[in-house]
Amino acid sequence: MATSTRKKTPGKKQRLGAFGEEAIAQYLLSRGDEILERNWRVREGEIDLIALGADGLFHFVEVKTRSSLAFGHPLEAINKDKAHRMQRLALAWLATHGCLGCDYTIDVAAVLINADSSHTLEYRAAIL
Repeated sequence: MATSTRKKTPGKKQRLGAFGEEAIAQYLLSRGDEILERNWRVREGEIDLIALGADGLFHFVEVKTRSSLAFGHPLEAINKDKAHRMQRLALAWLATHGCLGCDYTIDVAAVLINADSSHTLEYRAAIL
């Protein structure tokens, strides 16, 4: 009996998130950063983007994307607990890549998609 190898089609939420992550990746590239990882996962969680900045720092970026402000601004989804989890994940990435002791920042980015399909970006570096 043959098994199906069809991939599941991403839903609206996943497509929205992927759009936001790509928009922020392009922003980082435009300022001279190098994207090292996208959606790096371990059991404890996921880091959306990891970049080596033109400033020599590793940037661990959480991206939040929304299509409206009905549930608040995207950055409101980043609370202190989420920021500290990001820090633990960043340290895990640094440890697994032989970079413990390297300088890094925890950054957050918001992408708001407007009704006319345009979008705005907001980027905040070093939130901790």
